[in-house]
Amino acid sequence: MSRPIVADPVVPALAIVADDITGAADVAGMLRRRGLRTALIAGDPVPGRAVPEADAVVVGLRIRTAPVAEAVERATAAARWLLDAAPAVLAWKICSTFDSTPAGNIGPVTDALLALTGLPAALVCPAFPENGRVVRDGRLFVHGVPLDESPMRDHPLTPMRDAELARLLAPQVTEPGRIVRIDTGDHPREAIEAAIAADARYLIPDAADDAAATALGEAVVGRALPVIASGLIPGIVAALRRAGRLPSEGIPPPAVPRLGGRAAIIAGSCSTATRAQVESFGAHHDVVRLQPDLADPPAAAIAAARRAFLAGSQAVLVASTADPAGVEASRETLGPEAGAWIEHWLGEVAAALAADGVRRFVSAGGETTGAVVEALNVRVFEVGAELAPGVPVLTADRGGAPLLLVAKSGNFGGPGFFERVLEATSATGAGDIRAPMPDGGVPSAAVGAVDG
Repeated sequence: MSRPIVADPVVPALAIVADDITGAADVAGMLRRRGLRTALIAGDPVPGRAVPEADAVVVGLRIRTAPVAEAVERATAAARWLLDAAPAVLAWKICSTFDSTPAGNIGPVTDALLALTGLPAALVCPAFPENGRVVRDGRLFVHGVPLDESPMRDHPLTPMRDAELARLLAPQVTEPGRIVRIDTGDHPREAIEAAIAADARYLIPDAADDAAATALGEAVVGRALPVIASGLIPGIVAALRRAGRLPSEGIPPPAVPRLGGRAAIIAGSCSTATRAQVESFGAHHDVVRLQPDLADPPAAAIAAARRAFLAGSQAVLVASTADPAGVEASRETLGPEAGAWIEHWLGEVAAALAADGVRRFVSAGGETTGAVVEALNVRVFEVGAELAPGVPVLTADRGGAPLLLVAKSGNFGGPGFFERVLEATSATGAGDIRAPMPDGGVPSAAVGAVDG
């Protein structure tokens, strides 16, 4: 199933540092859709190892909620490694819901990458209109709702209580007085250049639709550091093609990779969307709940999953997903590090099931995916077809055997998402999972509420 990313040596035209693995998969899927040979590196690059031969290389780090100093150090190290390959563009990929704490890490990493690249300014635009994230009048909207009125308001790790991007960014950057909202209109290049000439350092444009986001992507190349969600990617790719840094025609779109055998879903996100997906899957299939109040939560979950497989299940879901009351109960049981403990335990579950021979995984949630990938000890993924916008199928070699991973942001997908992903990636073609689909097909990422 696996093959080299590219046959002949290729210098990447585009290099991206992403703040988590699902965000890295999201942008990598967009690049692959546009015909770019794309490599995804999970975790910190190995010093001295060559950058993969690909049109685009994405490094997914687990730093969205890391301490600021750690996030800056790791992002800067990854960027230096990527810049050694002399890409035309280095970008900083952030979440399309601007997930952040008051101290960072969007702003501090932006400052560090500006210093590293020597670029005069950063274009800060988390728009991804295809997935319902747009910027209007300097405010971020999610499916038509201001960010601070969406379920992100009560996110357990990064509650977003404001939709005004300038106010969110100001406490995080070294020169908040140089944050400027820009009106790009029909001339985004001129607007960016004028703002930089007027000594702006952080430019916040509107992007109310795909056309506006694409135009911004084209305009930012060579002018400013892209601090972006995936919505600007089509424009960046178009600009690189026009400049001759990418072939005018990309490689053919990939088929959806398929793999036989058992499958495991690891769900840690507490988003409204993921909770609905867990409930839908559990109506017809085995769901194992990670129980933090047990003496050994991961061992109990592993044992329950193994019993389900031995009883004939082809797919088992292991979930720590909970509603706000359940999240609060976990905090009371485990203390302030509840999230870290739960993600670590979910990683243990994934590693144990992989040791049992499971080679097909679905993960829900950025922190969950980071824990799963670290536990599986997989570093480099090939990027395959998307099953929904921002959700590609990733493949890798693990210990000489193929591994397939579908990593989704917690807020992506409709209620039947898990069943449809397993059906689409099954080696049988018809799918191991044959439950009736409540949403009739691979759902759009626009279906469901938002949470990280």
